[in-house]
Amino acid sequence: MFMVGLTGGIGSGKSTVAGLLAKRGAVVVDADAIARQVVEPGTPALAALAERFGADILRPDGSLDRPALARKAFVDDESRKALEAITHPAIGAEFLRQLGDAPEGAVVVHDVPLLVESTRGYEYGAVIVVEAPREVRLARLEQRGVPRSDAEARMAAQATDEERRAVATWVLDNGGDLAALEVQVDAFWPDLQRQATEQKPTSEGE
Repeated sequence: MFMVGLTGGIGSGKSTVAGLLAKRGAVVVDADAIARQVVEPGTPALAALAERFGADILRPDGSLDRPALARKAFVDDESRKALEAITHPAIGAEFLRQLGDAPEGAVVVHDVPLLVESTRGYEYGAVIVVEAPREVRLARLEQRGVPRSDAEARMAAQATDEERRAVATWVLDNGGDLAALEVQVDAFWPDLQRQATEQKPTSEGE
C-alpha cells in the first residue's frame, strides 16, 4: 500500500477531496471519524473516560458529552495527558486495524485535519494539502452555521498555509468549482496508483 496524508485548514474542502479520491479507488482512513468511533457507547475508552473524569461527561443516552469532557480534560496538563493516555492508544489501534483491512497495492489516504500541528505523526509517502481563499473558507463555514467569529478563531488556531505547503507533495486549489478540483485530482491520481503498485511487502524479519 501507499500511505498518503491529506490535510487542509477548516473550510478548505478537504472532505470533498477525500470523497473524490475514494471514488477513484483510494481507501480513506478518517482521523476524526476514528476519534468519534473509539468513544461510542459501549467502548472501553468511553468507560475509562467516565471512570477518570466522572459519569457526568455522559449524556442521558450514554453517549459522550464532548463539551462536558472538554471542561474537565483541558483544565491542566495532568488532565489533558490523562485524556490522551486513554484515547490515543484506542485511536492508534483502530487506525492500524483499518490499515490492515486495506488490500495490497491500495492507495491509503489518511485524512488528518491537524497533520502539521500534531506531534504524533505517521510516515507518509506523499502529502496532499487542500487550500482555498480565506473569504471562501469563511463563507463555507457560515453556510454550515458556524459564526464568523468562531470560524476566524478556529482558523487562527490552525497551521498557516505556508506551514502546510512546507510538507506538501501536492497543493490543491479548492477556491473554484468541483470540476476544477476534479481536474487537479486527476492530474496526480495516476502517480499515486503507480507508487502504490510499486510498494513491495516487507518480508518478515526485515
